[in-house]
Amino acid sequence: MIASGSSRSLARHHTTGHAGRKQKKIQEVTISEEFQKELSARRRAFKRLSRRQDDDKEEDRVMVGTRIDKHHKNYVLMYNMLTGIRIAVGRVCAKPNRVLTDEDFAGAHKLVFNVNGDELTPGAKYDFKFKDYAPWAFRQLREQFGIDPADYLVSLTSKYILSELGSPGKSGSFFYYSRDYRFIIKTIHHAEHKYLRKILKDYHSHVLNNPDTLLCRYYGLHRVKQPRGRKIHFVVMGNVFPPNKDIHETYDLKGSIIGRLLPDAEIKKSKNAVMKDLNFEKNKQKLQLGPQKRKLFVSQLMRDVKLLVRLNIMDYSLLIGIHNMVRGNKENIRDSTLQLFQPDTKRAERRASMLKRRQTKAQVVRKAIAQTNPERLDSSALPDDTFHERRNCAFYSDEGGFQSTNEEDRPTSALYYMGIIDILTPYDSKKKSEHFFKSMTQDKHQISAVKPLEYGERFMGFMAKTLEHNDDIPHEYNMRSSR
Repeated sequence: MIASGSSRSLARHHTTGHAGRKQKKIQEVTISEEFQKELSARRRAFKRLSRRQDDDKEEDRVMVGTRIDKHHKNYVLMYNMLTGIRIAVGRVCAKPNRVLTDEDFAGAHKLVFNVNGDELTPGAKYDFKFKDYAPWAFRQLREQFGIDPADYLVSLTSKYILSELGSPGKSGSFFYYSRDYRFIIKTIHHAEHKYLRKILKDYHSHVLNNPDTLLCRYYGLHRVKQPRGRKIHFVVMGNVFPPNKDIHETYDLKGSIIGRLLPDAEIKKSKNAVMKDLNFEKNKQKLQLGPQKRKLFVSQLMRDVKLLVRLNIMDYSLLIGIHNMVRGNKENIRDSTLQLFQPDTKRAERRASMLKRRQTKAQVVRKAIAQTNPERLDSSALPDDTFHERRNCAFYSDEGGFQSTNEEDRPTSALYYMGIIDILTPYDSKKKSEHFFKSMTQDKHQISAVKPLEYGERFMGFMAKTLEHNDDIPHEYNMRSSR
């Protein structure tokens, strides 16, 4: 009896155990199916997220210069610059136009922002402060140069193009280009900022009276400051070079010879090397301008330099970019000089939502800016045509430049892109000291740091020599007349 009961008990246990294992197996299958569904859903979500991230993949290969990674401090700085421009310029352009007063050249408007571009009250915790200098004067300058305010803001505050090449000079400034390559943002020293404000009224008057001026085109003067950070001054300028043409040779000409030769080794390193006065002579380069264009070039250059002499300015140079129309754009030189910077704050917001993180919009925007890396920008992304405002200036009217001509004034195969740059250096005590010490070991008339009058006359004399035919123009210039 005992054996029989035990047998029945074991049978029940076996049956129960078998049923339990079967039930457990069914549950495991069900859990496995649910897990697979969840896993598949997660994979699909990840693929969607990955597709959204495609636009933010970075190029690991450095095209030109030193690679700048996501920790580069200038990313946040540039974002703040453009946010300030968007608000400040938009505000002044929304007001009815009026006649300028003396106060318009000296005035400035202070703004305080969070990272979203929301203006804050004084004393509030801020992401950056922005100062807009002489907004009404620069508004009129932009109008004089033919810049549409809506185009200006769209160009500057959409995608941001970063050039790693930096300044052709030794100033340590950095450049940013607008998305269509029309405008340049350049950081400047405090002394340069002060001097631009000092000469702004004279510069403004000269531009109004000389629509074909070769002087650097200034569109705005601003300052940005981050918490516990230093004040950074910068200007918005017109780009001398076009978006739709490769520049095959670039020269920075001052008219002096001491230290004005770029070594061959440096030239071989880059297709975009900025050569100097002695390179121009060594290459037997000449500007081919027929009688009409030659007269126009020399007369406008003369008027511009006279202004600089009167304002006690020296150390400027004529930047010349040469496009060979036979070579065209086959070498894709522009591809290696530009990179794209486009912070995607919407993607960051989606990611924060998926991860159920409680983040303010400002936190999301800050993170997106900090994590953005530059990508290589193909020249196909640049405009195919020149800027419409250039057509108002004689020196930009031939496909955005100044086409070479022969002695019959017929067009030939070169396009010149020219402008007088670095016009914010006065002959002050610093330059006087430089002249004194350099003249002890070198020819005092051939060094760069000389008095503005001598600098201007030497500059004009050298420019006359750059012309292939110059028998009908002066080779020596008297710049004492200020008007």
